[in-house]
Amino acid sequence: MEALKACYGDGSSDSDSESSPSVPTLAYSEELAPLPPPPIALLHPPNFLDMQIGQTTKVRSFPHVDGNYALHVYIPINISSPSKKELAPFLKKISYRDPSLYAVDVDVPLNILCKNDEKLEQVALGREFHISLGRTVPIRVHQIDSVVSMLRQKLQTQHQSYWIDFHKWEIFVNDDRTRTFLSVEVVQGGLVEICKQIEAVNAIYKLHNLPEFYEDPRPHISLAWALGDTSHSLKKVVDEELKKCVVGKSLKKCIFTCKFKGIECKIGNKTYTICKISDRQ
Repeated sequence: MEALKACYGDGSSDSDSESSPSVPTLAYSEELAPLPPPPIALLHPPNFLDMQIGQTTKVRSFPHVDGNYALHVYIPINISSPSKKELAPFLKKISYRDPSLYAVDVDVPLNILCKNDEKLEQVALGREFHISLGRTVPIRVHQIDSVVSMLRQKLQTQHQSYWIDFHKWEIFVNDDRTRTFLSVEVVQGGLVEICKQIEAVNAIYKLHNLPEFYEDPRPHISLAWALGDTSHSLKKVVDEELKKCVVGKSLKKCIFTCKFKGIECKIGNKTYTICKISDRQ
């Protein structure tokens, strides 16, 4: 079991679980010499890292069971530099009005990142985002090879690239209503292709007695989150800012677009390539 943990990581590693590491208890002795002062560099970190990181509480979407590993199947999405610059002003407006938002994954308050354009683009928008093709669910060790093999068999036929258009700002809440997400949704270009991929993943989940995806899937990526169910207030803020964009004629029909480049599957801490599209396409 220890060898498996070394390969796949702790079974608790899922996108909604991040607990603070325990602090070891030190037994001090009068005979120990005092420690030297820390280096000055540690007291004065570089400007890029000189930010206040909020202490957030993540709630696991399913209980930890020894020998279980979180499974997540998704399309990786990277936002281009020009698109980052177009997204940043709207994120600034939203974070100014709703200071409870955090950047996804890095868990830094969005309003702090918005004070510096470089930080906003590199930290909040510079990471790899994911369009989920299935629920994040726990699987047992003996299911891993079968799931990965079937996913590759079903989805490696996806050898054609296509454009994914993110057209709509939307608010989503997770199933247990512990988190609210500011997202951009795919409602036109790429929707048909993604839904077919979700159907393929659902079929494999069903064969392994895993819960299938939502009946009416709404493909999206999440850019920011807030604790609890703040969907009503956040949606009001987004809608009001969008109306201002319409009045100012600064609202684009498509928020941003990117090419489908493949599908990945993460189990524990290990990532598998399910299918990959050549950069030449």
